[in-house]
This record gives sequence, C-alpha cells and structure tokens, in this order.
Amino acid sequence: MIKEHIYYRDGYKYQLVASYEIKTSIHPGKDVDTDYITLDINGNLTIKKGYAWDGPSGPTIDTPSFMRGSLVHDALYQLIREELVDYSWRKEADKELVRLCKEDGMSALRAWWIYQGVRLGGGNSAIAEMEPPIKRAP
Repeated sequence: MIKEHIYYRDGYKYQLVASYEIKTSIHPGKDVDTDYITLDINGNLTIKKGYAWDGPSGPTIDTPSFMRGSLVHDALYQLIREELVDYSWRKEADKELVRLCKEDGMSALRAWWIYQGVRLGGGNSAIAEMEPPIKRAP
C-alpha cells in the first residue's frame, strides 16, 4: 500500500547514534518502556539509538558540557509529558540536568543559571499538551 503523505514532528536537532544508559534519581514506582526510552523502577534510564532531541533550550549555547544533560533531561521530560512518570518528578529531573552538566565540566555559575531557567520556564515542557504536534506533508 502506497501512502500519499508523511507524518512527522519537527524541532529536533540531534539524534543518538548509540544507546545511552545512566543511573538517575528518578524512581517512577514502575518500569516504563517506550520505543526510545526505558526507565526502570530503580532509576536506570536507557535512551535508545535513534532518539532525537532538541539539545539545550533557551537563550544558551550548545556546548559539550550541556549535551548529555540536555539529552537525559529531554528524555525524562518526555516521559513526564507522556504521563508515564508522575509530574512530581520534574524537580528531580531538573536536578539531574544540573548534576550531569557539572560532571561534564560546566561552571557552577552557569549550571545555577540553567537550573533557575528550567525551574522558572520549563514547567510547560513537561505537560501533555506541549507534546510537539504531528504534522503532515504534502
């Protein structure tokens, strides 16, 4: 069967070429498994090969010290947005972002500013209504 249209979401800049695993402080109370993200009851997060994300958000620069944190943060927010992880874990996801950025060499001052930014302006990115819309072409 030939389809006339393609369906897609835009807004992504990066795509994983290999799966990435990390222990997080997020313990959702159940195992969560999607096409591209798994998070087990103990906080073990796997972001699978092919996952796409938009990198660091806001008025910032995509630096090496921000990439891993933005990947994990975006994956966690996606699970929250899809209501697979409770919204109450949002603050902990923001702390994970800062922890990873600092581990990767980001200055404490920049990490503090990033944390303030996601705490003040990131809440909408973790609600279901903010899932990027599906588009159609042509």
